[in-house]
Amino acid sequence: MPKMTMVDALNTALHQEMEQDDSVIVLGEDVAVDGGVFRVTEGLLDAFGEQRVIDTPLAEAGIVGTSIGMAIYGLRPVCEIQFSGFSYLAFHQLESHAARMRWRSRGAYTVPMVLRTPYSGGVRALEHHSESREAYWAHTPGLKMVIPSTPRNARALLISAIRDPDPVIFYEPKAVYRAFREEVPEEEETWPIGKAQVVREGEQLTMISYGAMMRPTLEAADKLAQEDGVEVEVIDVLTIAPLDHETFSESAKKTGRVLIVHEAPRSFGPGAEIVARLVENSFWYLEAPIRRVTGYDVVIPLFAYEKAYLPSADRILRAARETLETPA
Repeated sequence: MPKMTMVDALNTALHQEMEQDDSVIVLGEDVAVDGGVFRVTEGLLDAFGEQRVIDTPLAEAGIVGTSIGMAIYGLRPVCEIQFSGFSYLAFHQLESHAARMRWRSRGAYTVPMVLRTPYSGGVRALEHHSESREAYWAHTPGLKMVIPSTPRNARALLISAIRDPDPVIFYEPKAVYRAFREEVPEEEETWPIGKAQVVREGEQLTMISYGAMMRPTLEAADKLAQEDGVEVEVIDVLTIAPLDHETFSESAKKTGRVLIVHEAPRSFGPGAEIVARLVENSFWYLEAPIRRVTGYDVVIPLFAYEKAYLPSADRILRAARETLETPA
């Protein structure tokens, strides 16, 4: 299998889906001639032409509104918002139209569109370039919210998102775009939206994370195994909405101790919902309070201070040890 970065894997998914389905359209700022600000759509214009790979004006509400119309008409648009912090300008289109159209039309119309956008910190970007606001979209009925963590699952999930009959918000952790390579099969591969993945088996502690935070979470799990002899079960959420609480609950019943990691602000973040689901479904199996390692309730700092905001392997390791040391 070829080794790919996440950028390569996403580009491969787009190319393959556009090749086999003429209804798949790519649109957004600089996605055609320049191949996207991170080059995810590079080469698509040459392969599929300007009728299917469309450079748009700098108008996020227009990009999303056009995509909604295309989707209702019968196309499968994949629109790109250059950074997730700019997607708020399209909030009305997403909440009032994309998310509600199936309900509003009593199932007569669906909106099979994908909104791709890079999110998260870790690259010393400017304001509005590093937010982690997945809770906005996960809280909106009618939208699906997906966040991959590796090249392989990014490719598989993007294909599933394109084929889904409903609108999918697809956050891409830009800190992972070119951070490492992974083997990605050449043949078609999908991953079901709404299903988490157990990426490491363990018996003593469950760690739950997603996106760019999977790397420090796995690093902390490795250190616990090497230094403390603790076998940690690590779960990659992958889909924030709908949430796969069954996988979390089964793991919690096995280990009795849970730690949740995300870089979004702590209050009302995805971790809080995961905690609620675990309490509802696994409370009597828990041997210690559930802990969270998250971003802080502030706007993510710029440049040098960004590192202090983001959960690190050391922060995760400390919280994990505190959880393990709590008497049952």
